[in-house]
Amino acid sequence: MMQTFSDWLGLAQGWLFETVIQPLIFQLGFGEFVEDAFEGTEWLLIGVLELALLFLVLRPLESMIPAQKITDPRARWNDFIYTVLHRIGIFSVLIFLTLDPLLDSVTAALRFDGFRPFNLETLWPGISPLGAFFVYFVVLDFFDYWYHRASHKFNWWWALHGLHHSQQNMNLWSDNRNHILDDLLRDVYMGVIAIGIGVEPSQYVLLVSVSRILQSLQHANVKIHFGWLGERLLVSPRYHRMHHAIGVGHENTDGKLGGCNFAVLLPVWDIIFRTANFTPEFVATGIRDQLPGVDGTPGREYGQGFWSQHWLGLKRMVEYARKEVV
Repeated sequence: MMQTFSDWLGLAQGWLFETVIQPLIFQLGFGEFVEDAFEGTEWLLIGVLELALLFLVLRPLESMIPAQKITDPRARWNDFIYTVLHRIGIFSVLIFLTLDPLLDSVTAALRFDGFRPFNLETLWPGISPLGAFFVYFVVLDFFDYWYHRASHKFNWWWALHGLHHSQQNMNLWSDNRNHILDDLLRDVYMGVIAIGIGVEPSQYVLLVSVSRILQSLQHANVKIHFGWLGERLLVSPRYHRMHHAIGVGHENTDGKLGGCNFAVLLPVWDIIFRTANFTPEFVATGIRDQLPGVDGTPGREYGQGFWSQHWLGLKRMVEYARKEVV
């Protein structure tokens, strides 16, 4: 099945590249980037297919079984902009294509000293492509859990990641509502790990795509859960919504950084490391300091548009960094 999908994707990639991308590249005078553009075409194609799937499946579900009433449609449109920019694959392809040759050069140099590069698949000789995909899926999700948890641990990092949690109208596009620096850090981190354990570029594209689709489902404004067992096997919209809960999902009761439900795809990591919260509620989302004070003072501003959100994220990061130095 995976081979058939890969074959169909390859045909579509070749047609799109030869028909649209390659002529455009030469017309603009960027012929030296043709090889990179071919790789980027795959990410573009996958991203377009993802956007179509999300709109056709999750958007109707949000209308039929919403977890909350959308009070700010503009905020949802803003999240859509983030998603379009993210799904065309600019950051992922640049990071992976930069790291891959760099690490290849390092590995080649180390071979002269008798170093053999590590490949996770060699631990299971004869493993099927589907089996290898599942192994990589689990291993990468484990490292993603710790990355996500760390972004809630350090104040300067939370200053960036807080943009993601500031959405009080969570929706299917909210997964990509991230500060560009936070995205860059994560893409470098995941790219290094993927290459380090032997993930091929074609495998990485599919792993990223599956992960993104599942995370879009988690953030969707839908009253969906997977039952007692399912909630412990795969992160559901209800389970992840608790992670976005005001004063619960990303803070301890005393207001310090902490939280629960950091698992990106597999709740098993939350269960093992005691950060799981299976409370069966569809909670309100946002950050505590966004709320007005009891005396009527306005809450903290996280920005209404793409650029203001990024600028305020940088200001928060500098502010927290100064406090820690002092």
